[in-house]
Order: sequence, then C-alpha cells, then structure tokens
Amino acid sequence: MCRASLALIALCGLVPFSGLTASASSPAYGPDDIIPVPAEYEVSSGTFSLDGDKTFFLTGDKTFGSDGRAAVVEALKSFSSGMKESDNARSADIVVVVDGKKFMKKTSLEHALLDNEALLGEAYRLEVAPDRITIHAADAAGAFYALQSLVQMAGPDGSSDIQCCVIDDVPCFEYRGLHFDVSRHFRSKEFLMKQMDAMAMLKLNRMHLHLTDGAGWRIEIEGYPRLTDFAAWRPYRKWSDWWVSDRHYCEKDAAGAYGGYYTREDIEEILAYAAQRHIEVIPEIEMPGHSEEVIAAYPELSCSGKQYGSGDFCPGKEATFTFLEDVLSEVMELFPSEYIHIGGDEASKSAWKTCPDCCRRMQEEGLEDVDELQSYLIHRIEEFVNSKGRKIIGWDEILQGGLAPNATVMSWRGTEGGVKAMKSGHDVIMTPGAYCYLDYTQDAPFKEPISIGGYISLAKTYSYEPAEEGLTETELSHLLGVQGNLWAEYIPEDSHAEYMYYPRAFAIAETGWSRPEDKNYEDFHRRALSLSEHLAGLGYTTFDLKTEYGDRKESLVPLKHLAVGCDVDYSSPINSQYPASGETSLVDGILGGWTYGDKKWQGFLTDFDVTVDLGSVQPVHYIGATFMQVASAWVYLPEKVDIYVSEDGSDFRLAGSVWRDLSSKADGLFFKQYGIICNESARYVRIHADNSGIEGAWLFTDEIVVN
Repeated sequence: MCRASLALIALCGLVPFSGLTASASSPAYGPDDIIPVPAEYEVSSGTFSLDGDKTFFLTGDKTFGSDGRAAVVEALKSFSSGMKESDNARSADIVVVVDGKKFMKKTSLEHALLDNEALLGEAYRLEVAPDRITIHAADAAGAFYALQSLVQMAGPDGSSDIQCCVIDDVPCFEYRGLHFDVSRHFRSKEFLMKQMDAMAMLKLNRMHLHLTDGAGWRIEIEGYPRLTDFAAWRPYRKWSDWWVSDRHYCEKDAAGAYGGYYTREDIEEILAYAAQRHIEVIPEIEMPGHSEEVIAAYPELSCSGKQYGSGDFCPGKEATFTFLEDVLSEVMELFPSEYIHIGGDEASKSAWKTCPDCCRRMQEEGLEDVDELQSYLIHRIEEFVNSKGRKIIGWDEILQGGLAPNATVMSWRGTEGGVKAMKSGHDVIMTPGAYCYLDYTQDAPFKEPISIGGYISLAKTYSYEPAEEGLTETELSHLLGVQGNLWAEYIPEDSHAEYMYYPRAFAIAETGWSRPEDKNYEDFHRRALSLSEHLAGLGYTTFDLKTEYGDRKESLVPLKHLAVGCDVDYSSPINSQYPASGETSLVDGILGGWTYGDKKWQGFLTDFDVTVDLGSVQPVHYIGATFMQVASAWVYLPEKVDIYVSEDGSDFRLAGSVWRDLSSKADGLFFKQYGIICNESARYVRIHADNSGIEGAWLFTDEIVVN
C-alpha cells in the first residue's frame, strides 16, 4: 500500500499510520494532481519530504474552535508516525496559521472572490518549500482543506515527496454535495463514515441523507415506534422484487425481514464524524408523497384511512400536520444542519380531488386546485421549520401552486425549475438528472451492472456548469451549488454504490469547487485515473476508467440515407419532455446513444405514426427505425410496426410488418431494429408503431432510415 494511502487511512481514523520511507527516485506530486483543481498555483523547484520525524505548530486557537483544531491535528499527525506538536513556529516543519486578517494579507486571490463569508472560511494558502510547509486560512475549514490537498499531493504511488509550490484556493460554490438514498437500501453508519472520508478529500461538504421513502423509514422517532418496528422492514431484499409484489411491509422480527434504521445514538455518531470532516449532514423527510411506509404504519394519515393504496399524506387532516411537526421536531433536535429537506416531489395528489377533508381545506383556505393544496402544506411546514431557526429545501415540484417564501429549491427535472426559482429570488441547488444522477449507468450498459436506465458518463457529468448564461449577477447570487444524486432502487450492495459514486463524484467536486475556466476534461481524466487508483488502494470499489467503452458507437458517426433532410409529417404528437431536435430529428442522420435522455431519441406516450416525404418517386429497398426498451424506466418496444409506402401521399399500401420479440419484463437496455427489405417505388414512407399497451408506457426512436 502506498504512503499516501496510509496517510489518508490515518486521516480517516481507520488504522494508525506507521510511516514509510520513499526511495530517492520517488516522483513528486504537486498541485496539478489535485481534484478539485485549485484556483491558483505556482510550482517551484525542489520537494518537501515527509521522511523522518516532523513537527507541527498551530496558531489561532480562538478561530479554530476545539472541534476544528482537533480535526486539523488529526490530519497533521496522519502524515508521519513521529509527527509531534512543537512549542514554537520557527522550529516546526509544518505551520498552520488560522487568522482571517493574516490570510487576507497573504493570499493572492482577488478579494472579490472572498466576499462570501462561507467561501472565505474554506479558502486557504498552501506554501510548500523544501524545509517547511506553511498553511494560512481564515477558518479551520480552510486549514483542513489545505491538508486534503497535501494528502493528494503525496501521490497514489507511494511518494513522500511533495512538489514545492504555492497554492491559493477558494471554492466557487458553498454547497457541494452528495446524496445518499438509504431508504431503498439501508446503509450502515460505517458505510456513511467511509464515504465521508472520500468526500473530505474531494472537499465535498454536504451529505444529503434521503431517510424516508416508500421503500422504508430509516430514523428512530421516539413518539412513533411503528415507523421503526414496521415501516422500516420489508419481506424482500431487492427493491425491484418488493416493487413488483404487493409492496407490503413486515414486522422487524419477521422471518426474512430486510431493512434497518438509525438510532438516535447512530445519528449522533454520524454527525460527530461529519463535523470533524467539515461536512454538514442534511436530513430528508419526504412529504407529501413517497410516504407509503408511513401510511402503512399510521393509515389514519391518508385520505382513505386505509393501510395500503396511497403514498400521499392527507393535507386536509390536522393529524397529518401533528405527525409531521412531531417528526421534524425530533429530527431538528438531532441534526444541527441549517437546512431540512422536505422532499415535495412526485406526489400523485389524485385522492385529494375527492377527499372530503381535502375539499374542505381547499374551500376554507380559498385554494383553487390540488397544486395549491400542496403549496399550502409546504407553506405550513416551512413556517414551522423557520420557527425553529431552520430553512427548508425541496425538490423543484414545490414550485407548483406557488413557492413557500423562504424555501430553497433543489432542481432535478432539468434546470428550468432552478432558473425560475433564482429569478424569483429563491436560493437554488442544481442537481439536474441529465448530468448529476449517478444511478444512471456510467458506461455501455452491456458491460455494466443493471441500473434504472439512462447513461451518464464521467465526461457528461464533468461537462455540467450550474451557472447558466443569461442570468443576472443578482439572480446568480442565489445559486448555492451543485449535488450528485444516487438513487438506490437497483443498488443493494455497498460496493455497487461506491462503484456508481466514483469517479463521477470527482466531477461533482470539481464543478462545485473550481472555476469553469480552470476545468479541462483531458487533464481531469488524467487526475481521475490517479485518484481512482488511490481510492481503490484504500478499499473503495471504483469504476475502471481505463477500460471505459464509451457511448453507443452507432451514435458517433452521421448516417447517410435517402430520408436525410426530408420533410416529416407527424400524425402522433411528440412529447414535449423528449422532443430531441424537433421535427427534423428523425431524418437528421444522427442515431441515438445509450440513453433516451441524450436529446437524440424522440419520445411518445401514444402510438407512433409519421410520414416521410422523399421529395420524388424513387426506388426503395429498405425502410426501418430502431426502438428502445428500458422496462425499469417504463420505456418499451412497440408491439408491432407497420410500414407503408405511397407514390402520391394519399393511397398507401402495406410494405411489411415487424413484431416485438422481447418480453416487456426483460431487465436491462435493449434496442430493436424494426425494418423491412423491400422492392418498392415510392415518394412517401409511413411508419406506424403500436404502443405496448402498458399504462404510461413510452416509445422512443431515433431515426427513420430509408435506402
């Protein structure tokens, strides 16, 4: 195991660091090896060696605080088994100065970059000379992050030589997060702590815990024991098996019960571990939807009063607000976080339309529809949370019906919700699914573990920039940062979860910390290879970048055929969520990639029926279109495709038909080419595809090919 790996293990508090001696030929690692890339740095000749006993000196104890000082001391001692504290700065090998005024005098960063108090607290200046390392920071967090840079500069290959340099560094965004779905599959506190170690090295500072959802309740609430005796357990280990079953729960001592929850003591331990790594843990309690497990435990909180059948709380009942306020009170007693996440996404609201309690509430409050009723619930919860000195975050659906006055929006359905919220003066965290959903496969699906569908490569995640053009400086001031989300429907194993996080979490970290002009994917890829090796040496399961296959090869080369550039008449409506490039998309010569979300596949919720005008009557020998199936995402192959031809556009004759030959229950990503070989003379080509007949099913196709 390399010296740097041992150093990080000690930093993480896993094993004591014994110290190794590097050979004279050990390469030096410097600031150009760090993820996230620093704001400014200058490399000079020479190296600092960690060989031998070293001493450190800390000054600025009042600014440090006891917890901050302890974290820095622990990190410093990880560099060498003989590292001891010195009683004066002159003789120390590593000097850490935490003093805002001194930092501002020392740093070369533009002071405008440090106007944000939160960013200033994480900024640092790191000076590496042959005989001494000096760290200047305005706060303990900055000193801690300087040490994380040193850990990476120790290198993944065992070098104890650190390249002499000066680094001046400050993050772009104050919120840099990762999301952990512990509802679908419960993760132990040890797993969460292990991920905090990696997060700290990447300077990620928010852990979003998705504690509740239909798949299980994961936090002890003293006043509601059925949440952890019953709602935290299900009779199926795999979420997918539970989902296709009756979706019932079971008692915790039932044979085969699968699940778990965090006790109050577990939470306290997790939070203490996070605090030492300057990570804020944000709890999420879902409402008003995704609450099937609560309704099963306390059915009186639903509109119907029945145990199963709905996942929505009843906002017409005062009992609902009593429950939510009781739960949130306990959560806020445990979690010191500024924010409490209240979900707010994907509530069906269907039962509210006919529920007597909901109808009465709407009449009393003058609410026009169920969207406004949801907004009423969010407003009430926000007032309660604000009364405790906290703020709420919700997914972008909380915009429906009018946004709560002080709410922060987490934008996942694209970026539109986030942009709208910023323009209306609300704080925003960007986490658009097309870039930041880490549960999508990161390489060619045929070689990857089964996933929920979609394809987001490391390059795609890295390409995302949260600050969109066209927003004013005032609007952009509401952009708090970025987050990567990992939903765990198809990820039961801890090792699989790590595999999906890394290295894409590296890209989230660099997007959140580094300036856009400092980002370069080719260089990032080099650093990501090295850091992946480093994490693997520490016992993490990481995706192997060296064997990356990449996007669907057919999508990389333009296709030439008779229909390219021709007019297309749509008898079936393109769904506005997946229009690709509009009415030219199916004849642009561009085939789709691994995911329907790549803006090359066109989506339909109806039968598919289009006609292509080739411009003149000509010989036609092949007509076809490729369709996609991802059953987990409700994307299915058509039952049958009929292909017609015509000379005049009025009289069409059937040239051939193709039927599906794959079960709608088949797991994974599949493509089928519905094509015929023919000997026709035609100007018009019509393709009609029958939707699968499954409620809510999507049809996706990328190109109509005619030869």
